[in-house]
Amino acid sequence: MATYTGLDRPKSKFYYQFWSIFFILGLCGSMALLYFATKKVEYIWRWNRVPQYFLYEEKVTIRAEMEGKIVSIDPAGAEGKNVRVLVRGDDGEETHELPKESLLLSSGDHVYAGDNIGYYTHWKPGILVEGLWLTLEVSFLAIIFGIVLGLFTGLARISDNPALRWGAITYIELIRGSPLLVQIFLWYFVVGTVINSILAQSGFGQIPPLWFGVMALAIFTGAYTAEIVRAGIQSVHRGQMEAARSLGMTYAKAMRKVILPQAFRRILPPLAGQFISLVKDSSLLGVLSIRELTKASREVVSSSLQPFEIWIVCAILYLILTFTLSMFVQYLERKAI
Repeated sequence: MATYTGLDRPKSKFYYQFWSIFFILGLCGSMALLYFATKKVEYIWRWNRVPQYFLYEEKVTIRAEMEGKIVSIDPAGAEGKNVRVLVRGDDGEETHELPKESLLLSSGDHVYAGDNIGYYTHWKPGILVEGLWLTLEVSFLAIIFGIVLGLFTGLARISDNPALRWGAITYIELIRGSPLLVQIFLWYFVVGTVINSILAQSGFGQIPPLWFGVMALAIFTGAYTAEIVRAGIQSVHRGQMEAARSLGMTYAKAMRKVILPQAFRRILPPLAGQFISLVKDSSLLGVLSIRELTKASREVVSSSLQPFEIWIVCAILYLILTFTLSMFVQYLERKAI
């Protein structure tokens, strides 16, 4: 039985099985080589310390806010696992509810302001999870703004209006001709300083660095998206527009109903590549003290002295993000066909 998987002639079943086994063996060999290399490195691997940077149990100390005496300790909570501590002093009284097993004092004890009464614990997301979430947030916002900006700029790029066309060309060439890191610096240190100075003089609050980073990524992505949109529109045969206009459609309606749906199917693959690059480019926002995934990983490496484990985990997290985005775009591509 033949298996047809490409644009050339069908291949035999043996051909498919042979190269599948070859791929699996190559993958296993690469993993074995990597494992052998790790054993030759004089490094103490401490993978057991990595989970705490995803989720950890925080201990919160409960302290007395005034000087006084503990006059009562009563059960609290539905299951009686907590106690309510009443402290009474010259300045009034205060109550604290905490787990029974964490109580450090007893009824009748005298406490001063700042004395430790007990503690409670709760689970919190680790620094890597916070960095991952911020990377997702920044990437999502930049992708949305970049799509909108790229769509309008791509349409302006092919417009008959010379002002729109030349303006789009100038924007695209300026953005694509300068490094993203330089653009991030300009947005934060130049544009951001000017805008925040004006807002401060007007009595308004300051714009966080996160938004300047998002705008830098969005404008950078918009320039590349505009060229992708322009190429996709021009790849549709001009007879499609002529046919739509002959049916009485306006230019805008023909573009919306006929041209753009066809162009959308063709620009999905290059758009996926651009958005995947955007997710990875978000790591540059660490220069603005934005704790996205790369900066969070760098902070963990500095405090834990575990460079190999943390950077490997960081790479895996980026791979999960980009692979998920790639699968989503492939799903859209199948739905659009």
